[in-house]
Amino acid sequence: QVQLVESGGGLVQAGGSLRLSCTASGRTLSRHVMGWFRQAPGKGREYVAGIYWTGDSTGYADSVKGRFTISRDNAKKMIYLQMNSLKPEDTAVYYCAADLNRFRIAAGSSDYRGPGTQVTVSS
Repeated sequence: QVQLVESGGGLVQAGGSLRLSCTASGRTLSRHVMGWFRQAPGKGREYVAGIYWTGDSTGYADSVKGRFTISRDNAKKMIYLQMNSLKPEDTAVYYCAADLNRFRIAAGSSDYRGPGTQVTVSS
């Protein structure tokens, strides 16, 4: 079993920054793709960013490219999402996710997902 727990959400003004963290525990995730999803009120869940535990490959939704950065700490089994230049439309619950299939992550779907952390950006 895999446990994912997010932290770092909060309230921030437009133009500000937040750093989300995800702690992974349980079975080995070395072959999984890790990702961040978000779900705004009244909207479906959407992919934000993805990263492997090895190599330098990362991916981003067009809406966050150039503003968000996904990174990892293999030793600590943690995934991060640095969010800069935040906009009110970034307001959502953000979820950490893990799956063996990168296409599922890119589609906002996963075998494993944390409970989420709320990010609210005020205008």
